[in-house]
Amino acid sequence: MKRLLYIFLGLIVLLWLPSCGIKTKIKRADRKYAIGEYYDAAELYRQIYPRIKKTDKKLKGRIAFNQGECYRILNSSKAVASYQHAISNKYFQQDSTVFLHLAQSLQYQGKYSQAEKAYNQYLEAHPADYVAQAGLYACRQVGTWKKEPSRHQLKLVKEFNAKRTSNFCPAFIGTEAGAVMFTSNRQEKSAGNKKSKRVSPVTGNMTFNLYTSRRDMNMKWGEIELPEGLYGEETETENDSTAQKTGSQELGVCSFTGDGKTMYFTFSQPINGQDLGTKIFSSTRTGGAWGEPQEVRLFLDSTITVGHPSVNQAGDTLYFASDAPGGLGGKDIWMAELEGDTWINVQNLGPQINTTGDEMFPCIRYDGQLYFSSNGHPGYGGLDIFRAIPTGEKDSNDLRLWEVANMAMPFNSNGDDFGITFDGESGNGLLSSNRGQKKGYDQIYSFVLPELVYAVEGKISDPNGDPIVDGTLRLVGNDGTNQKLQVRKDGTYRLTLNKEVKYVMLATSRGYLNSKEALSTEGLKNSRTYTQNFTLAPISKPVKMDNVFYETGKWDLTPESETSLNALVKLLNDNPNITIELSAHTDMVGDSVSNKQLSEKRAQSCVNYLIRAGIDPERLTPVGYGENKPVIADQAIHKQYPYIPIEQVLDEDFIAKLESPQQRETCNQINRRTEFKVLKTTYKLY
Repeated sequence: MKRLLYIFLGLIVLLWLPSCGIKTKIKRADRKYAIGEYYDAAELYRQIYPRIKKTDKKLKGRIAFNQGECYRILNSSKAVASYQHAISNKYFQQDSTVFLHLAQSLQYQGKYSQAEKAYNQYLEAHPADYVAQAGLYACRQVGTWKKEPSRHQLKLVKEFNAKRTSNFCPAFIGTEAGAVMFTSNRQEKSAGNKKSKRVSPVTGNMTFNLYTSRRDMNMKWGEIELPEGLYGEETETENDSTAQKTGSQELGVCSFTGDGKTMYFTFSQPINGQDLGTKIFSSTRTGGAWGEPQEVRLFLDSTITVGHPSVNQAGDTLYFASDAPGGLGGKDIWMAELEGDTWINVQNLGPQINTTGDEMFPCIRYDGQLYFSSNGHPGYGGLDIFRAIPTGEKDSNDLRLWEVANMAMPFNSNGDDFGITFDGESGNGLLSSNRGQKKGYDQIYSFVLPELVYAVEGKISDPNGDPIVDGTLRLVGNDGTNQKLQVRKDGTYRLTLNKEVKYVMLATSRGYLNSKEALSTEGLKNSRTYTQNFTLAPISKPVKMDNVFYETGKWDLTPESETSLNALVKLLNDNPNITIELSAHTDMVGDSVSNKQLSEKRAQSCVNYLIRAGIDPERLTPVGYGENKPVIADQAIHKQYPYIPIEQVLDEDFIAKLESPQQRETCNQINRRTEFKVLKTTYKLY
């Protein structure tokens, strides 16, 4: 009996132990989650989730949600699956935020249609939520935005980006911008040439430090180094109990005054495994080394987290990110002013800049424009970079008013885009982004604003396509431009243009009619090279008009003829002192009398069209030659049809001797034509 009792009690213990183990693991995971050790917490939640009974949906949903939160904060694509598990366990009955964060995670992956559905589900319960409204709007607009990118060009800076590490938030050191400092978690070699291993429980990666590089006379970046004086001698080891107690300090996200002598940076050092948030420190450089860092006191409550400093050139205004009380939610952009050695007038920048989402990584420029990253304003996904221009006005609460705009592509992507800095007063600079990175590594990119270049190029040729080697171009603009250019030996030319100018171009050559064209650079946002070819009609011989067609056996013009006839209208307007003969010709099929009558009516139809287009009838002489003036083949016809010799008259005898019906029909088609030739060049000239 006792034996059976012992067996029974043993079974109870065996059943109780796993349950007890899960509860302990959940408490441990929740504690790490609470203190911000998201990487460790996510791993524990991953182990816990499959061991929870399917019937315990409430707990299963919470664990999945917390796991999703960890992955979202760590920029892991695993967040989507975790949130979906939470929803399948009806966690939204406890907290509908799961729909919002699922939507943001989907948008972060560029899955805009799925994100739109999740945003709508969240908005059913929170119709006035700005972040959700902004996200939904962005998902619907992103297709249009992608068609309207900025003209900046983005390029990865290979010198700064070590493999399998995050490198971000570059900052030029002073306005001269001869050196840069950035944040990286690359591994440093310690004594014995071994790589130090200081893994952050928050991210699961190496801890972050500041690194610097200078560029040489050829604008090439040099060796990546730790900034001199900012870091003391490395004394802690992997087994150092003191290091385990205090945690490894992390430095990053810095900014410099205009003279490059004072630096502000973010500092963090967990104690007893607890993330106590970040602080801002400053350091002053004497010579080449940085001095002892000093904490920047911005709030009376020292437990308030502050970071991401950006100081103006004068060094008397500091912008930073914080989740301090009095904000709009999440992390906000704040500012403070320096009076003596004290920072005063600490204030939140207000609802034009900040949202209930996160606004971080401010960058204040020389002209007062503020750049920052946000996941609360409408964007492509993750953090987007925004520009805020001060309007010079203030609201009823004495807060500065701004005009805020998304920087568009290529600055922004569906990933995190942040940490922008500018090369002096130019439109070029650096930024960081984790776009296209499956493991979420941040990389540093350069961006340049190419100079707008406008030009026009082309060729001046005769109707056969041969270059007119002595052609001349005159370019006249409403900005006072009056430029004359001789074309190259092959008839080609190229001219540069100014922005926001209307131009008229005139192509001329002795023995040819003039040709005029207009173009404009007004309103152009991107560089452009126009192609403008000129075909000059000779004065001394007839010019065939291509693509003038009539109804079969009739003289009615077809709609396809309008293009060619309109070109003749333009030529007559470009050359107002000429008169022309406009002639129509038929082939030799049929009665010669009827052919002549048909050609006369066709010529008249063309003249009537020109008159309706505004050409003075006195300048036009219609003539119908019927079959009486067959074509005399030139080099162009011979080149296209080798069986027709140069100078060959395409008369009835020649056509009849051709071997194939197709060749005979080709010659008939060549003879069926409409031409014009210049009669006078002095109309109303005297």
